[in-house]
Amino acid sequence: MQQSNSQFIRWLTYLMFMMFAMTSDSVGEIIKEVKVAFEVTNAQASLMHSLPMLGIALSGLLLGFLADRLGRKVTIILGLSVFGLACYSFFIASSFTLIVSLMTLSGIAVGIFKTGALALIGDISSSTRQHTATMNGAEAFFGVGAIIGPLIVAYLIHKDVPWQYLYIIAGGICTLLIVIAGFMKYPSYKKANADAAQKVSVRQSLELVKNPYALGFSVGAFLYVAAESAIYVWMPSYLLCDATTVKAAYTCYSEGFSQTLAIYSVTAFFILRAAGRFLGIWMMARFNWSLVLLLFSGAIVLCFAGGLAGGKQVALYLFPLTGIFMSVIYPTFNSKGISCFPKHQHGSVAGVILFFTAAGAAAGPFIMGLVSDAMGGDAKYGFMVASVFASLLFIGLLYNYLRNPTLARLRTIEATEYGVER
Repeated sequence: MQQSNSQFIRWLTYLMFMMFAMTSDSVGEIIKEVKVAFEVTNAQASLMHSLPMLGIALSGLLLGFLADRLGRKVTIILGLSVFGLACYSFFIASSFTLIVSLMTLSGIAVGIFKTGALALIGDISSSTRQHTATMNGAEAFFGVGAIIGPLIVAYLIHKDVPWQYLYIIAGGICTLLIVIAGFMKYPSYKKANADAAQKVSVRQSLELVKNPYALGFSVGAFLYVAAESAIYVWMPSYLLCDATTVKAAYTCYSEGFSQTLAIYSVTAFFILRAAGRFLGIWMMARFNWSLVLLLFSGAIVLCFAGGLAGGKQVALYLFPLTGIFMSVIYPTFNSKGISCFPKHQHGSVAGVILFFTAAGAAAGPFIMGLVSDAMGGDAKYGFMVASVFASLLFIGLLYNYLRNPTLARLRTIEATEYGVER
C-alpha cells in the first residue's frame, strides 16, 4: 500500500512539473506576439521571462523553508492555489503591465509548490541513485509540458484565439491537481526530522548558500539555465529571416523540411530535451553521472559555436539539437545537490538551488536582450553571451569530473538517510 501511494505521489509530482512547463516554456512564442501587439523592445519583452524567473528565485530562497516547516502537502496546495489564481486572471489581462505582473505572480507560486515537490521526491526515494532517476522523470514530464505549451499557443494563434487561453487551460489542470493533492496521503516525517524541521527559518535557508555543496550545484544550475533559456527565449527571433512580415519570416530557408523546422524549432528542441530526459532515467542508473554531464556540456558548447559560425542555416539544426545534450544536466544538478543534505533540509536546499536556477533564467535572456539591442537588435550577439555561459559550465563540470568533490558526502548521506552501505 505504501509503495502504491508513493507511485501516486510520484505521478502527481510529474504532472505538476508538466503543468508549469506548459506556461513557462511557451514564453518565446508569446514574446513574438506581445512585441507586435504592444510595440515593446527586446529588453522590455524579455521581462515576460525574467520577472517570473525572479519571482521563482526569491520565492524559492525566502519561502523554500515552508516545505520543511509546514510540510510538503500544505506547501504544495498553497503554491498551486496561487498559481491557479494567476492563471485564471489572464482572462482579463489586456495590457503589457498586467500580463507581466500575472506572470510574475505565477512565478512566485511556482517557487512555493516546486520546492515542496522537490522535497517530496526525497521523501519517496530509497537511495540517492533513485532520487536522481525520479528527478529525471519529473524533468522529463517538464519536457513534455514544454512541448505541449508552445504547440497550444501556435494552434490558438492560428485559429485567431488569444494566446492567454493557454493559461486558462493550465488553470484547469492546476485545479484538478489541487483536488488530487488534497486527498493524497503523504509520507510522514521521522520524529527526529520533524523536530529539526520546526527550527528551519529564512535565516538558516540563507546560510545554506555558504555551504560548498549547495553553492556549487547552485552556480552550475545558474550557468546551465542561462544557456538553456537562450534557446527557447531567443532562438525564434534569431532564426527569423525577416521580422517585418509573417510571409517573409522564413523565406531564407529552402521550402519543405528546413522551413518547417524553422517554424517549429522550439518544439523540436523541447521534443529532443524530453526524449533525452526519459533516456536519462536509464543512463543515470548505469553510468558515471559526472562523466555524462562533462561530455554533454562540451557538446552544447560545440553546438553553440557551430551555430554562430555557420549562421542561421547551420543554427537551424545545431541549436535545437542542444536539447539532447541539455536534457540530463539540470535534473542531475538538482538531485545531487539536494541529496548532499539530510531529508529535513531538502525543502530549504531545493529553494536555494531554485533561486540560482531562476536567477539564471532571468539574467541570461535579459542580458542577451540588452546586448542584442546594443548591437542593432541582432540576436546573434546575444547568443555569443550564451556561449560564454555554456563554456563556464563546461569548465566547472570538468573540475567536478576530475576532483569528484561530492563522493564522500553522498556516501555518508546514503548511509545515514537511506540506510544504504557501500
